[in-house]
Amino acid sequence: MCEEISWFQALETCVPSAGAGRACAMKIKRDVLKCTFSCQLCREVQAHSGSGTSEEDDDEDVEMDVKEEDGEEDDGERRIRTSLIVGDDGGMVSSGSNNNQFEQHHVQEQLGTPGGGRRCRPLEEKERTKLRERHRRAITARILAGLRRHGNYNLRVRADINDVIAALATEAGWVVLPDGTTFPSRSQVPKPANGGSAAVASSSSHMASRQTPPSSTRGVGCGSKSLPENNACRMKGVFMPNSPPYDASPNARCQSSSLVGDAGEQSASHPLISSSVDVVDGMQIVEMTPKLPERDFAGSAYIPVYVMLPLGVINMKCELVDPDGLLKQLRLLKSVNIDGVMVDCWWGIVEAHSPQEYNWNGYRRLFQMVHELKLKLQVVLSFHECGGNVGDDVCIPLPHWVAEIGRSNPDIFFTDREGRRNPECLSWGVDKERVLKGRTGLEVYFDYMRSFRVEFNDFFEDGVITTIEVGLGPCGELRFPSCPVKHGWRYPGIGEFQCYDQYLLKYLRKAAEARGHSFWARGPDNAGSYSSRPHETGFFCDGGDYDGYYGRFFLNWYSQVLVDHGDLVLYLAKLAFEGTHIVAKLSGIHWWYKTASHAAELTAGFYNPCNRDGYAAIMAMLKKHSASLNFTSAGFHMLDQQENIANTSSDPEAVVWQVTYAARDVGVEVVSENALPFLDRVGYNKILDNAKPLDDPDGRYLSSFIYNKLTPLLLERHNLVEFERFVKRMHGESVHDLQV
Repeated sequence: MCEEISWFQALETCVPSAGAGRACAMKIKRDVLKCTFSCQLCREVQAHSGSGTSEEDDDEDVEMDVKEEDGEEDDGERRIRTSLIVGDDGGMVSSGSNNNQFEQHHVQEQLGTPGGGRRCRPLEEKERTKLRERHRRAITARILAGLRRHGNYNLRVRADINDVIAALATEAGWVVLPDGTTFPSRSQVPKPANGGSAAVASSSSHMASRQTPPSSTRGVGCGSKSLPENNACRMKGVFMPNSPPYDASPNARCQSSSLVGDAGEQSASHPLISSSVDVVDGMQIVEMTPKLPERDFAGSAYIPVYVMLPLGVINMKCELVDPDGLLKQLRLLKSVNIDGVMVDCWWGIVEAHSPQEYNWNGYRRLFQMVHELKLKLQVVLSFHECGGNVGDDVCIPLPHWVAEIGRSNPDIFFTDREGRRNPECLSWGVDKERVLKGRTGLEVYFDYMRSFRVEFNDFFEDGVITTIEVGLGPCGELRFPSCPVKHGWRYPGIGEFQCYDQYLLKYLRKAAEARGHSFWARGPDNAGSYSSRPHETGFFCDGGDYDGYYGRFFLNWYSQVLVDHGDLVLYLAKLAFEGTHIVAKLSGIHWWYKTASHAAELTAGFYNPCNRDGYAAIMAMLKKHSASLNFTSAGFHMLDQQENIANTSSDPEAVVWQVTYAARDVGVEVVSENALPFLDRVGYNKILDNAKPLDDPDGRYLSSFIYNKLTPLLLERHNLVEFERFVKRMHGESVHDLQV
């Protein structure tokens, strides 16, 4: 076995004369970084030291910046900096501070001593080990600092490489137990066939110049960077330096060209890299997008896929807009085998001018068109206005006669503490109040539903209309309108309570008197404003009034108003649409979820602080009426990427988990739709993984999925092909381009 010698002695062996030249200098650089080499390697370098050198080689600099940690040396703390420069004549010059003159003299003495083949002394071995360990720790410290600063990783001060790996694995969707056991949390990603996790290739060009390449957002060139920078850039892309002359054998050039090609044409064929290659200052820089293996959903459970039609497909005169263009679009959707479409039936269009005068003409023509294409229908009965919310591209107000009543009696609308009215929908306080031309709010909803059922009875009988989604609040969702942009709310504000109209205040006063504390008949006076943060208020801060006697009373009453409204409306819907699938929509309030109070959820009507499950009562109510839950969980992964949630204590995945598992615990089926638009495979794969998790005993998580929504961009050829692929996988069919 070869004996390990010091790098000083190796230099003496490898540079017997000044004519050794640059060929040996390149070998010395690599071995100095390693700090050790074997005697056999030294003999091989010495045997080649007489070979010719290339005039294109540049002087190589090796710099080690070492900072000793506290308490590591017994003889005190010091900072050591050593710089070794290999010159053209093969000699070595050392530069450094005054404290390093002994090291400089020692280097020169070793280089001038013939027969440098002695065994390294224990002191040198110890010093070399310390230098190597300090250098490694310096690199680790820079990596950890970068992750804390730019990646928002919660790493402890003395974190080691295990903590880094665990943090990265957790972000990638894996579960890492304290003992190191690691396994996928949702989907299993098989290993590549070649067993590798990345591809590293080299080109056949000449050696790169010493000039530092310009920075690039597509890839990173690390030709002359320090070791920490080199490691950092390799985490982002694959850098392929041009091969040096001593390493560029014909075989090596042939092998590298087969993987990358002279211009990088073949790099995209690699199973793990989807990239493009640029050449900058003689270096090839690869933009690397990993192609992770995908699950094969062939033979999995069938999940119907519906596409939501544009909000303005019917105009204010209840006429079908551009029927010929819509027919062409529906035929394209039919060609990719979707199950059906979803459409909103707006209260402000159908009953626009007079109470109980309904105009369904445009919707009948639309439904007939869908029926002729043998597609199914999901209908949303929308009792709210359209416009001003995310995704609204048209303006559809409430019926004119309702607006007239609101001008004389604004308390029919939700009201905040400052008295500002929100005409987006009717206040739940009028559910049992005869203030709408002699009818209550519940009677208005029921008359509308009954008229729809009678008008389209033939479509129900033929099975064209499969699902009725009943609007229960703003945006059709079961929640208080606590975050209106028109009143100054901006993300991630906590919102405000919406219970200050005279009817809801009357019910609050009755509840307080029944509790025996009539002075509790008021809303919180220290709950902040729309865009406040929880810690800025006395009600929502940690240990705030939300968890006191009054706070618990008020929040329990406020959330019960929400549950009671949903209970009453769904009861009437079940009467009107007996035998038809009923759905209620719930919003996911994810910001401030990691705080104790869950302030944004509280103002929206979900009494869900850290010590209480605020969704169990809602799911029990849905189960009572055999209704399904429409929850916009499929879009949260896009929300994570598009919004900076670092300072909002947001946890979308936790909200999704709590709400959907609360539904499944009581046997409520879950329907989902994407909250934000997307057209890429990454978004589709995320939905598939959520819809058909590996650990689900039934093989599916959703009863159906609604794609939001139909646009000309979706129908472009390349986007439609990708969407067709997604539909096939949701249906459990095989596709032919799986990356395996």
